Amino acid sequence: MRIGIIAPPWLPVPPKAYGGTEAVVDLLARGLAGAGHDVVLAAAADSTCPVPRVEGLAVSYPQGIGRDVDLLSHTIASYTALDGMDLVHDHTLAGPLYRYRPPRMPVAATVHGPLTAQTCPIYREMSRDTALIAISRHQAGTAVGFSVERVIHHGIDADPIPVGDGEGGYACFLGRMDPSKGVLEAIQVATLAGIPLRIAAKMYTSEEHEYYEAVIKPLLNRDIEYVGEVQAEHKYRLLGGAVALLNPIQWAEPFGMVMIEALATGTPIVGTPRGSAPEIVREGTTGFLRTGTQGLANALVRASTLDRAACRRATITDFSARRMVAEHIDFYTGLVHGGPQATTLLQPSTS
Repeated sequence: MRIGIIAPPWLPVPPKAYGGTEAVVDLLARGLAGAGHDVVLAAAADSTCPVPRVEGLAVSYPQGIGRDVDLLSHTIASYTALDGMDLVHDHTLAGPLYRYRPPRMPVAATVHGPLTAQTCPIYREMSRDTALIAISRHQAGTAVGFSVERVIHHGIDADPIPVGDGEGGYACFLGRMDPSKGVLEAIQVATLAGIPLRIAAKMYTSEEHEYYEAVIKPLLNRDIEYVGEVQAEHKYRLLGGAVALLNPIQWAEPFGMVMIEALATGTPIVGTPRGSAPEIVREGTTGFLRTGTQGLANALVRASTLDRAACRRATITDFSARRMVAEHIDFYTGLVHGGPQATTLLQPSTS
């Protein structure tokens, strides 16, 4: 198949540091190409994903995340360049709503963010002529007024990721410097458990910087350390040396890439049972999910008793890039070759 993939314009593919969607797009594009498909990627100009890419797009600009003009320019240029593809897989929010995309060309879209009262009407309109993919069963269950066509969990290529020994004696928090990610709760849990905490978090927005200065920075000390935003090599060393990934998310996260990244290094997860977490963590095998500071602290103390080899195996059996790519190929095939979804989606809307 000739497959066009559209990534958001604000970060390169793959990302230099933090960027869950862009990391998934990179693995998907390379996996599809490796499976023999012709892939063209529309992504920021400074992307390094080794597949043919749409030329003339802007370089990444993280500080502009969410800017309408950047996304609209990126969308128009991308769909114009991808005319003639058998299928386009769009990973942006607004792109599938572009009314001048090539007619009758199947378009799939992954729902990367939460389905809320604000976003459900957007996806409801999108679902008229776009095949929607959810990234967890929990996320799919929050759709109101429409249905997703398939649930496909994210995957990871564990082969180049080193397995750590967890001998660093610390817990690790990895994510955005945002209250919803639970960095404050991670500090409280680690302190109660008496286990040092290393915080690796990105800060792009002014709100993230303000939250760090006002709430997190005053709590830092010898045992609670902020190490900044880390790139891939340092990230995996940090995760691999941790007794656990401490992930007390405070919202229903659709999928947590950091969790499968930790498992790839052999590091178990201690977190809250929100969103996709129960679909990722095997209770008592690859981690513990608890509510409340004391419950999380008790679980963190027990994390070192879990089998790190079992954590690593979970990435291969449940969350491999190979599995993710294969499930996408199966889905694309139904759309391109006249499966029931394609028959419905390619009919002009009558409303």
